[in-house]
Amino acid sequence: MSSIKLFESKKVRSAWNGQEEKWYFSIIDVIEILTDSTIPRRYWSDLKKKLQAEGSEVYEKIVQLKMEAPDGKMRETDAADTSALLRIIQSIPSPKAEPFKLWLAKVGYERMQEIADPAQGLERARENWQKLGRSEKWIQQRMTGQEIRNKLTDYWKEHGVQQGDEFALLTNVIHQEWTGFTVQKHKQVKGLKTQNLRDHMTDAELIFTALAELSTKQIAESDRAEGLPQNVVAGKKGGKIAKDARLALEAKTGKKVISAENFLPPGNKKKRIQ
Repeated sequence: MSSIKLFESKKVRSAWNGQEEKWYFSIIDVIEILTDSTIPRRYWSDLKKKLQAEGSEVYEKIVQLKMEAPDGKMRETDAADTSALLRIIQSIPSPKAEPFKLWLAKVGYERMQEIADPAQGLERARENWQKLGRSEKWIQQRMTGQEIRNKLTDYWKEHGVQQGDEFALLTNVIHQEWTGFTVQKHKQVKGLKTQNLRDHMTDAELIFTALAELSTKQIAESDRAEGLPQNVVAGKKGGKIAKDARLALEAKTGKKVISAENFLPPGNKKKRIQ
């Protein structure tokens, strides 16, 4: 959850730089929130040219970081740390500017607390989901799945898999094996765009995703998988275990596990989980 922060229920993509001990935020996301623009990229393009023409120091502090794009892939986007972002906000006339500045300070303070006590990060994640209307049962399943996911990605990091594109590829391999859909196709089925797929899964989808990733990790450990190719094989094996369980359940109940249901607000959804 560290890659997504919420401001007034709107998502801001972010990345924590452990070496510098500071956050970097997607500038496009911030501009979309502050301006309510339907074309925030164009707004930012014009503002960036203005900053460059003025010789603003903030222009030199803009960095390119890979963050998850609406299509689910990791793509480079302009990002800024808190100090640079505050300078950018000064150039944007918006009634949300002051509340957003306070939010930035709060995010930084909370991160320091989480470093000292990691359990606080989990509690904040729980609070965010509660604010979005999730049930306690769903939250527990989501958090359990996230813990399993973290253990799997820890294995990948320790055995020659590169974060970013290779993590995304392996995630897609596992997901496609057990669901029959790519991650992006599954998001389309649910009517999602930039939203996190797992945050809109049903209880059953969360459970089968966790089963697929738990199986993948245990198989990878058993096979001593190293690097991307061997972990792809482990991912397919782990995904198949969840697929076989899904098919068995569907045969018994006559109901599909993969669902179009989601938690989108009433005005932006086709179906909603009750």
